[in-house]
Amino acid sequence: MSVRPANDAKSTAGTSSDPQVGRPCSSRLTVFTWHVALGFALFLASSGCAYRLGPSSGVEPGSRSIAILPFENNTLEPRVTENVANALRAQIQQEGTFLLATQGDGDVVVSGIIQNLTRDEQSFQARDTRTLRDYRFEMVAHVTATERGSGRKLLDREVRGHTMLRVVNDLPSAERQAMPLAAANLARNITSLLVDGDW
Repeated sequence: MSVRPANDAKSTAGTSSDPQVGRPCSSRLTVFTWHVALGFALFLASSGCAYRLGPSSGVEPGSRSIAILPFENNTLEPRVTENVANALRAQIQQEGTFLLATQGDGDVVVSGIIQNLTRDEQSFQARDTRTLRDYRFEMVAHVTATERGSGRKLLDREVRGHTMLRVVNDLPSAERQAMPLAAANLARNITSLLVDGDW
């Protein structure tokens, strides 16, 4: 068995692979201070960035009024237009960009046609794969928004609204419950297009 000389052991003990060992404390403090300063500068730079809030159209809240005309109904469901009109007026008031004109004399006039109501199969009963359980209930409307003063069309396109429909007892009852939910979704989509449109 070989014995390492004492002077070799001392030289080994005095050698370290850690680059921080032997570095002056002032040097390490300078590096730490530089990192803190850099992080603070980046924070100040990021906090100074400007973000645009509100509608991208640039319309000031409450600066323009909007009138919602009764929609035409091309479906066989008589209550659909009432549901859509009520939901759209409520959504416009809640969103706050436009003032709701109740006499039909708004700066912007919105009209539309309810074109179709559809039910798409989604899932079946767990113990009876021939019996449907869930439908996707969708209403389709063509919506037009016209600027009263100039006659310019601000919106002229098809818009859709939907909800999930679960059949518990009978389909007609489930549809009556789903109708205002789909109308509310349609109203949100129409309002979003009006508020964020290119004016």
